[in-house]
Amino acid sequence: MQSVVDFLNSIIWSPVLIYLCLGAGLFYSIATRFVQVRQFKEMTRLLFSGKSSEKGISSFQALAVSLSGRVGTGNIAGVAAAIGFGGPGAIFWMWVVAFLGAATAYTESTLAQIYKEEDNGEFRGGPAYYIEKAMGQKWYAWIFAIATIFACGVLLPGVQSNSIGNAIEASFGSGEMIETALGTFSTAKIITGALISILLGFIIFGGVKRIANFTQVVVPFMALAYIIIAFVIILLNITEIPGIIAMIVSDAFTPMAGFGAAIGWGVKRGVYSNEAGQGTGPHAAAAANVQHPAQQGLVQSFSIYIDTLLVCSATAFMILITGAYNIHGAGDAFIVQNIAADIAANGPVFTQMAIESTMPGWGKPFIAVALFFFAFTTILAYYYIAETNIAYIRRTFKVSGMMFVLKVVLMTAVFYGTVKTANLAWAMGDVGVGLMAWLNITGLLIIFFLGRPALVALRDYERQQKDGVEEYTFDPVKLGIKNADYWEQRLARRTQESEVEIVAGKPVNPTA
Repeated sequence: MQSVVDFLNSIIWSPVLIYLCLGAGLFYSIATRFVQVRQFKEMTRLLFSGKSSEKGISSFQALAVSLSGRVGTGNIAGVAAAIGFGGPGAIFWMWVVAFLGAATAYTESTLAQIYKEEDNGEFRGGPAYYIEKAMGQKWYAWIFAIATIFACGVLLPGVQSNSIGNAIEASFGSGEMIETALGTFSTAKIITGALISILLGFIIFGGVKRIANFTQVVVPFMALAYIIIAFVIILLNITEIPGIIAMIVSDAFTPMAGFGAAIGWGVKRGVYSNEAGQGTGPHAAAAANVQHPAQQGLVQSFSIYIDTLLVCSATAFMILITGAYNIHGAGDAFIVQNIAADIAANGPVFTQMAIESTMPGWGKPFIAVALFFFAFTTILAYYYIAETNIAYIRRTFKVSGMMFVLKVVLMTAVFYGTVKTANLAWAMGDVGVGLMAWLNITGLLIIFFLGRPALVALRDYERQQKDGVEEYTFDPVKLGIKNADYWEQRLARRTQESEVEIVAGKPVNPTA
C-alpha cells in the first residue's frame, strides 16, 4: 500500500505542481496589485462586520470554518515534517507560498461567492460550481467534485486523526497491543479512533450550522492558546531569534537537504497547511452571508496569514530554538541529528519535545489536546467540503442516501487513519491535496483568461470603497459577469422591495 501511494505522489507532486502553486500565487498577486497587502486593513474590518442569516453564516463563522480546515495537523506535524525532510529553509518557502497564496485565496473565494447557489435553504458553492458556471465545462466540474469527495471524505481525514492518535500515544502510552486482520495496533489508538468517530458522528449529523457554531468557538480559542505557549517559549529564548531567522533564510537558498527538498517540502506542506489554491477554502467562503463577493475573498485571504505566518511560524520557531528535530538525508542517513533516530518527522513529536524541553510536564499533554481540537475541527471542515460536492452532483444525479454513505465512510476513514502508520496517512493525504490543487489551480487560470470575474469584482468593490458607500451592492449583469444567478436574483428582489416601499410612501431600507 505504501509503495503504491508513494508512486502516485511522485507523479502528482512533481516539480511542475510545486512551481504551478508558486506561479499561480505570483500571477494573482500581480493581477490584483498585491491585494493581500493593499487591503489588509479592510480584511480585519470585515472579519466582524457581517452577520449570519437563515441561509448563510457570518464572515467570521466562514473564517472559522475555513480556518478549522487550515489550522490543523499541518501546523504542528506538517511543519515538523517540512523541517525534518527539507531543513530549516523549507519554512522560508512556506512563508513565500503563504504570502503569494493569499492572492490565490482571494481569487478562489471571491469566485465561490459570485457563483454560489441556494440549496434547501443554505448557501452552497466552491470550485465545482464556479468551474461549471465560469468555464462552462460541466465535465471538468464533475471531475473536481468526485476528486474532492474522495480526497476529503477518504484520504485527508486520516492524516488528522492519525496525528491525534500519535499524540495521545506519545503522551499517555500505547497500552496493550491487539492483533487484528488489518495488523497489530495499540489499545490507545483503537480507543482514540473509536471516540473520535463517535464524536464526529454526533456533530456531522447536525448540519453546517452546528459545524459553524462549534468551530467558531473552538478554533480561535485553541489557536490563541497555542500561539501564547509558543510566544512564551520564544520570549524565553528571544536572543536566539535573529540567528534562527538567519538560518531559515540562508538555508532557503543554500539548503542542507538540497534545494529541491527545501522548496518541495516547503511548498507541499505550505499548500497542505494554508490550502491556498487547493480548492477547499472556497466551500466555506461560499456559505458566508455578505454584501459583496469581494468581501469574503478578502476575509479568506486574511486567514492565510493566521494559518502560516502566525501558527506555522510559531511551531517552526519552537522546534528550531529548542533543537528538537532531525534532518533526514539520503536513505537512512541524517544531515542533522539532535534527537533519537526512531522519532518520526511525520508526526507531532518534534513539537511535543520542543514544548516539553522548556515547560517540563506540559509539552506532550498540551500538544495532544491542541492537536485533538485542531485536527478534529479540520475533519469537520473536510466533511462539509465533501458534503457540498455531493450536493453539487445531486443537482444532476439524484440518488437517495448519498449523504448518509458519506458520513459512514468518513467515520470509517477516521478510525482507520488513527490506527495506521504516520507515513501512510500523510502520503494518502498528499495524494488528495495534490489532485485537488492540480484541478483547481488549472481551472482558476483558465477562468481568469475567459473573463476575470474575481478581478472585475475587486475593482467594483474598490470603486465603491472610494465612493464611501454605506451599503455595498453587486450587479453582475452591469459588470458583464454571466451565470451569477444568486446575485442577479438578490438584486432583483431588493429593487422590487425598494419600489414597493417608494409606492407605499415609506423610506427605502437599503439593508432589506
